[in-house]
Amino acid sequence: MINFILNNKITNADVNSSMPLLDYIRYEKHLTGTKIGCREGDCGACTVLVGTLKIDGCVEYRSMTSCIWPIGNANGKHIVTIEGMNLNNSLNVSQDAMKNNYATQCGFCTPGFVVSLIGFCLSNIEKNLNNAIEAISGNICRCTGYKSIEKAANDVCKQLEFSSGKLSIKWLVDNNFIPNYFGDIPKKLLQLKTEHQNVEDGVFVSGGTDLYVQKPDVLRDSTIHLISDNINLKGIYIEHNRCTIGAGHVVSDLWNHSELHQYFPNIKKHLKLVSSEQIRNMASFGGNLVNASPIGDMTIFFLALNSNITIIDKSKNERIIPLKTFYKNYKCYDLHDDELLKNISFKLPSEISFFNFEKVCKREYLDIASVNTAIHIMVNNETISDIHLSMGGVDAIPKYLDKTCAFLKGKKICLELINEANIVLQKEIAPISDVRGSNTYKRLLARQLFFAHFIELFPEIITLNSLMKYA
Repeated sequence: MINFILNNKITNADVNSSMPLLDYIRYEKHLTGTKIGCREGDCGACTVLVGTLKIDGCVEYRSMTSCIWPIGNANGKHIVTIEGMNLNNSLNVSQDAMKNNYATQCGFCTPGFVVSLIGFCLSNIEKNLNNAIEAISGNICRCTGYKSIEKAANDVCKQLEFSSGKLSIKWLVDNNFIPNYFGDIPKKLLQLKTEHQNVEDGVFVSGGTDLYVQKPDVLRDSTIHLISDNINLKGIYIEHNRCTIGAGHVVSDLWNHSELHQYFPNIKKHLKLVSSEQIRNMASFGGNLVNASPIGDMTIFFLALNSNITIIDKSKNERIIPLKTFYKNYKCYDLHDDELLKNISFKLPSEISFFNFEKVCKREYLDIASVNTAIHIMVNNETISDIHLSMGGVDAIPKYLDKTCAFLKGKKICLELINEANIVLQKEIAPISDVRGSNTYKRLLARQLFFAHFIELFPEIITLNSLMKYA
C-alpha cells in the first residue's frame, strides 16, 4: 500500500509501485486536469507539485513531471495537482494572471504552467521574473506564444512583492496564492502512516527520468526497487577541501547548495543547461552516471573534477574507483548486478584553480548535447600545474581526455599552446555522425568549446579575436 496525501485527502493506493503517477491521477482518481503530453518528461503538461516533510517540520515543494515518476516515490509525500490549487470562490493569483494576460488559448498546457508558477511561489528563491521564467522552463506551450505567459509570470512576481526568499504558507493563503488546506499539510504528513516498500529485487529506480523514457511499458508491469528516498545515498559533505555527494541527490540539490556556490560561482549558469526545472528536481546523480550516456551532462561535469565514486553491494561492502575508469565501452561500465553507486567525491576548486562547463545542442536549453565539455584547471603564474578535461559526444563513452591533459600539464598558457593542444585533442576523440551532427561538425564543436574554456577562464591571455587566426 502506498500512502500519501493527494491534494487535501489522504490516499491509500493499492497499486504496483512502478505505475506512473500520472496514470494513477487520471485513471484511478479521475483528476484529468493533469494532461498527458509527451510521456517523456519534456513538455510539462503533466506537472505536479511534490511536497516532502523536512526535519524542521516544514514542507518543501518541487515541481515534477508525473508521466515518468513512479507512484511508489509518492509514499509519505504531498502530491498536488491543478485541482488541488483551486480556491473556493475565485481564481488563485497564478490562474488570474494567466487569464488577465490572455496567456492561454487551447488550454492544454495551462494547468502545467499554473502548477509550476505556484511551485515558484512556494519556493525559497528570490521572487523575480528571471526565477519565475526558470520555474516554467520545462513547460511547453503549443499555440499561445510565450510573451503573454511571461507577462503573467511578472504579474505573479509583483503580487509576491518581489520577496527575497521563502514566504510563509499563511501569507500565501491569505493573499490567495494557494488554498487554506496547505496550512494543515505538515501535521497530516507527520501523522501519515507509511509502509516501507521492502523490495530487494527488480530494477533499481531513483527519479525514473531515463528508465521511464526508455522502457515505460516494461517497468509499468515490473517489480522495481525504489531508492530515491534511501538515506544511505544522501548527504552533501564538505571537509578538508573535498566534497562528497550522495548518489541519490538530484541536480536541484547542487543548484540550491549555497556553500558550493562559493567554489563554483557559475554553477547556476552551468546547471541551467541541464534539462528543465522539473527534471532537475527528479534526476539523480547516480542515475545520470549509470545511464552511461556519452553525452550525460553531469557525468561530464564530475569527470572534469577527477571524481571518485564509491560503489556498495547488498552486503554493504564498498569499493572506491576513479570515475574515469568506470566506463568500459558504449553503455558498458564497472558495476555488478547487486551493486549501487553510493556517492561521488572530488577535490574542490581552490584559489589557483578554475572550473568551467560548456554545451552545444540544437536548442540552447532543454536539449541533449551535441557536444559538451568541462574543465578543472590549476594555474600558477600562468603555468598549468594540473588539469582535468572531459568531453561528451566525441566517443562511445563519456571521455576523459588523458592525452590532452598530459600535453598541457606543466606548460605556460598561450595561444600557440592552446592551438597545439587542440591537435592532440582531435587525435584523442572519435566522434560518429548521427542525428546530433556529423563527425566533422562534432570535431568543430570540440575545438570551439575547448577554446571557449580558455576564453572564459583566461580572457586576459586568450581572446576570441586572437584565436581567429587558427580558425
